[in-house]
Amino acid sequence: MDKTFRHEWKYLISYGEFETLKSRLSPYFKLDPNAVNGEYLIRSLYFDDYFNSAYEEKDMGVFFRKKYRIRIYNFSDKGIKLERKIKNDKYIYKESAKLTRDEVYRILDGDYGFLLQKDNNLLKEFYVECVSNVLRPRVIVDYDRTPYIHDAGTVRITFDKKVRAAIGSYDIFDATLPTLAALPADKLIMEVKYTEFLPQLVRDLCPPASSEFTAASKYVLCCDKTAYLNGSDNYVDERNII
Repeated sequence: MDKTFRHEWKYLISYGEFETLKSRLSPYFKLDPNAVNGEYLIRSLYFDDYFNSAYEEKDMGVFFRKKYRIRIYNFSDKGIKLERKIKNDKYIYKESAKLTRDEVYRILDGDYGFLLQKDNNLLKEFYVECVSNVLRPRVIVDYDRTPYIHDAGTVRITFDKKVRAAIGSYDIFDATLPTLAALPADKLIMEVKYTEFLPQLVRDLCPPASSEFTAASKYVLCCDKTAYLNGSDNYVDERNII
């Protein structure tokens, strides 16, 4: 099956700009139906290898890079996904595979063998990464997302608020984990995503002139925020390598 790469633009905006953009978008865009009360919580457990390659390659701006994460919504064990996000210069491609709650805990316990029995290439490749490249849990990233969708050009605009790193455990189902804010209190991340073309309507609507185009990675932000807990910016948890 052909891969569909998408464009992804990111902006660092204020909450005042967020309110302005919502009013601009509402006549033309609709809220994603999955957003109960206008938003949902996303929690992602990111993985990195022994050399923290995903972190370092993002930090250095390497054109082709990838990262793995397990993602859940609203702390629910319904719709758990392992995702691999691939960036090729300006283009993004994302693959996903379903996991169960029990399978997530097996991965956290270092039991990867069952992945080879799954009829899914992504899960098998994740197994290879875990065994060959010592891929291990790195950080949990939480944020509250307000998502808007538009049919023309398959456009999706999201506003990610209260980006924060969960600490104390890698149990992504534990809603009581303490968190550390990864962005200033008055800032959030706006993302414009499209696969085919970006309609002029969208270009005219956003972003506001005062916004800041950014390559900010929530993963990198949360790694940086939690680095002091590990004693190093490039910390490797040796307990998880054995």
